Amino acid sequence: MGCRQRAPKSELLRVTVGSDIHDHPVVMPDPRGTAPGRGAHLHPSPECYEFAVRRKAFGRALRVPAGLPSAPVADYVAALADRQ
Repeated sequence: MGCRQRAPKSELLRVTVGSDIHDHPVVMPDPRGTAPGRGAHLHPSPECYEFAVRRKAFGRALRVPAGLPSAPVADYVAALADRQ
């Protein structure tokens, strides 16, 4: 979704639309790939995430209005990058 390069599904991070603590819709990471609903995949790297944000790809891929917050995905990707 972000860099638009192909990779095996096991190497990608699935994201879906979920709810934050105030029940507002937000893009959420789904590392197990078990959350219900439409999902999209991106590489779990900060570069790929930033590219997806710049392209406004989350709204198109998940078929939701543009401008949906994706901070939980950013936090998850940053935590993965810190571990490596």
